Parts: sequence; C-alpha cells; structure tokens
Amino acid sequence: MATVEARVAGLEARVGEQSQRFDAQVNMIDGRFDRIERTMEARFDHVDARFAQVDARFDRVDARIDRLEGRVDRLDDKMSRQFVWLVGLQIATLITLLGAMATVVFMRA
Repeated sequence: MATVEARVAGLEARVGEQSQRFDAQVNMIDGRFDRIERTMEARFDHVDARFAQVDARFDRVDARIDRLEGRVDRLDDKMSRQFVWLVGLQIATLITLLGAMATVVFMRA
C-alpha cells in the first residue's frame, strides 16, 4: 500500500494539473471576453458615427425649414398687403355704387 506521503504527492500533482487546466480555461475565457469587448466597441463606434450622420442630416433639414419659414413669412406679408388692397377696392366700389344709386334715387324725386 502507498504511503500517505505518496498519496499526498499524487493528489498535489492532480491538483496542479487541474489548476493548470483551470488557468488555461480562464485565459481562454478572458481572451473571448476581450474579443467580445473589442467587437462591441467597434459596433458602438459605428452606431455613434451613424447617429452623427443622422444629426447632420437633421441640422440640414432644420436649416432648410428655417429658409422656408422666411419665404412663407414674406409670402404671408405679401398676401396681407394684397388683401388690404382688395378690401379697399371693394369698399371704394361699394361707395361708388351707393353714390350712383343715391344719385338715381334723388334725381327722380
């Protein structure tokens, strides 16, 4: 039968082998996590770049809308002036017609 010292030495050898295997597995897992982390960082960088492109497009659209708002404001002012002229002409026409009708009515009497 083997002595206690021999059995302990055998157990120490087995534990040493298991420790080496465990360390190898840990190193492999660490490597996988490092690769996953690099991949995720690259993807996030890509997403950030895409968001920057979208922000730039929105900025360009906002600038175009601002230019259009200025044009719409000018058009609104022009239409307001034309409306004032139209109402003025209608009132002048109404006064002229009333004057003509009053002339006809008072000339008969």
